[in-house]
Amino acid sequence: MKRVMVVDDAAFMRTAIKAILERNGFEVAGEAENGAAAVKKYMELLPDIVTMDITMPEMNGVEALKAIRKIDPNSKIVMISALGQESFVKEAVMSGAKGFIVKPFKEDYVVQTLSKL
Repeated sequence: MKRVMVVDDAAFMRTAIKAILERNGFEVAGEAENGAAAVKKYMELLPDIVTMDITMPEMNGVEALKAIRKIDPNSKIVMISALGQESFVKEAVMSGAKGFIVKPFKEDYVVQTLSKL
């Protein structure tokens, strides 16, 4: 069972993603509400996969991705972005993101994307 950390500044979005994951056989190892918290939690939890929102206060998802990849070059991070964030998506992929999911997302696409990792 893959352990996932869910990172998003919107509580309802974390809840929605957690529900999808739990329904589909993933374990939610933890969650974080911004990039800075995500980096700290990553070191504690060492999850198999991270879903990372791009737009967040304190430290955005791309900055958090880079920080986590420094700690663990083998980390598997999937970015979750709203439409129109292509420049961030490109930077994230170049920085080692393993994929990305665009909001609003479909459950089967989320499951497919994470199952491939």
